Amino acid sequence: MKEQDLIKLILPKGLLKYFEILNIKESTESYHIYLQERNIIPEGYSNNKIHSKGFYEPATIQDFPLRGKACYLVVKRRRWINIDTGDIIIRDWNVIAKGTRLTVEFATFLKESNRYISNKYP
Repeated sequence: MKEQDLIKLILPKGLLKYFEILNIKESTESYHIYLQERNIIPEGYSNNKIHSKGFYEPATIQDFPLRGKACYLVVKRRRWINIDTGDIIIRDWNVIAKGTRLTVEFATFLKESNRYISNKYP
């Protein structure tokens, strides 16, 4: 198994298709994985004149703990501009659970764990 294949098991599904890992920092309490969106034009815009226009401020998202430490994904999302219309274009992501700073997978896990505990210990 290659290192990249192992990292795919740890990160949310499909994330490495559109993001590259810039850095991983470990502290005594947590891991911070720094990701930057690749310059891949979003679907539906391949016939337009699109130019990469930099990045948004990084967002920090909590994911599943790793080896007993909190794990945070520090995500730097790209934005593009449609040269013809001046519209800003971003890729639509469903990685973050609504109303949280948790990945969808981690939020679902916590929700299901809470249901299990509530049912087992009413």
